[in-house]
Amino acid sequence: MTSAAVLEKPQVPSLETARAFAASKHRLFIGGRWVEPLEGRYFASHNPATGNKHADIGEAGQADVDSAVAAARGAMDNPEWSEMKPSLRARLINRLADALEANIDEFAALETLDNGMPVRDAKFFHIPHAIESLRYNAGWATKLNGETIALSGMGTWHAYTLREPVGVVAQIVPWNAPLAMACAKIAPALAAGCAVILKPAEETSLTALRLAQLIEEIGFPAGVFNLLTGFGEPTGAALTAHPGVDKVTFTGSTAVGRLILRAAAGNFKRVTLELGGKTPVIVLPDADPVRAIEGAARAIFTNAGQVCNAGSRLFVHERHFDQVVDGVGKLADAMKLGSGLEADTQMGPVISEVQRDRVRGYVRSGVSDGATLHAGGREIHGDGFFVAPAVLTGTDAEMAVRREEIFGPVLCAMSFADADLDRIAADANASDYGLGAVVWTNDLSTAHKLARKLKAGTVRVNGGGLDPALPFGGFKQSGWGRENGREGIDAYTETKSIAIAL
Repeated sequence: MTSAAVLEKPQVPSLETARAFAASKHRLFIGGRWVEPLEGRYFASHNPATGNKHADIGEAGQADVDSAVAAARGAMDNPEWSEMKPSLRARLINRLADALEANIDEFAALETLDNGMPVRDAKFFHIPHAIESLRYNAGWATKLNGETIALSGMGTWHAYTLREPVGVVAQIVPWNAPLAMACAKIAPALAAGCAVILKPAEETSLTALRLAQLIEEIGFPAGVFNLLTGFGEPTGAALTAHPGVDKVTFTGSTAVGRLILRAAAGNFKRVTLELGGKTPVIVLPDADPVRAIEGAARAIFTNAGQVCNAGSRLFVHERHFDQVVDGVGKLADAMKLGSGLEADTQMGPVISEVQRDRVRGYVRSGVSDGATLHAGGREIHGDGFFVAPAVLTGTDAEMAVRREEIFGPVLCAMSFADADLDRIAADANASDYGLGAVVWTNDLSTAHKLARKLKAGTVRVNGGGLDPALPFGGFKQSGWGRENGREGIDAYTETKSIAIAL
């Protein structure tokens, strides 16, 4: 499967199945059972393409959080899970991947109904990425080894280390890639032998709820996976502050990341944070401008710009500036907006009315501060939370539109006159964030040199995507720690040192 594949409208049975699932009343999944929220509260979820309500979802409160933590801790103390052979953990995770793949049409339709993304993106990128995250991390379950260590002190010793699960993990995922993010967190935690409490974003809970059904069917031990739906306050806040939680992993805004750090201080929870970004896209004078146009547009307009690693700052050498910016602008002006269920939709809605108004506000503030709306930015009327892509020129480093994370399809384009890599890197690094960077060049030496100078957790040269094997995370205010790869699963373990005098 590839993201370039063309997808017709989803099979009608899958779409009808997804709509029927969405319309059902959704409870919490705690200790292997579906339960009503103890306070009896439910909240409405809306289809961002229409603005219409399509689901009633349970809202977990403090008592539900207590119950989920108790269930997860019980699972950690249960030999059925704590003493399960690594190969059996791997088998369960692979079964989950198989079940997800068998239901890919339904999950793609659910993701589109809930998030608004084009269904072809859901089916050919997001859901396959979730499946691959499960399969990749299943392989690590049998490879979490310690090592023997030669000690230099007096005496004769046998010393070694063990990798043990960190314990009960609270996982909070965002609304921009709901299932892919959930599986990227669930998979390494389960492979390491942890017990999970997942809280999806309140805007996009449907695929997590359906995933919990698959987990129930496959037969994970009770309490190993728990699902709490609800808002950041009170549900997320209660989870992150709970003394029975050993680790919190969060993907979302830098502002919320700060709140989580404060909450985690109570019992010194382990914390992994994947936060905001303001990714620079750098087009050097030797680059292929045609490829750079396509790549720059894809980097900012994919998923309506709702990507933490979105390429929202475009730095182009003056040799190619007009061609590249005009090219990206033409793509922005021609982009087909609409429901993600339509086969010809290129960009769906943003997630909510609040987000729509926020993105539009940034464009207006940029123009008010002196930037030029080079392309796009047209007003979209009618139902749904649609925002037209926009390309701005003439910004400066102090403008909010260029400095702050927008999380929308808004690009700020700047030119540079020379090929001094130190100066180029300095401009690209002039941000509070350091999640990613993109470089376009045909010079291998230049690519390596510039990659070393950029303050970013991931540097991509001439395109390329993310992979479950590649560690992902940020410098500066883009977060703490890494997900994916060996670093990602190690983050769900504690290292124990053992020394025995012989």
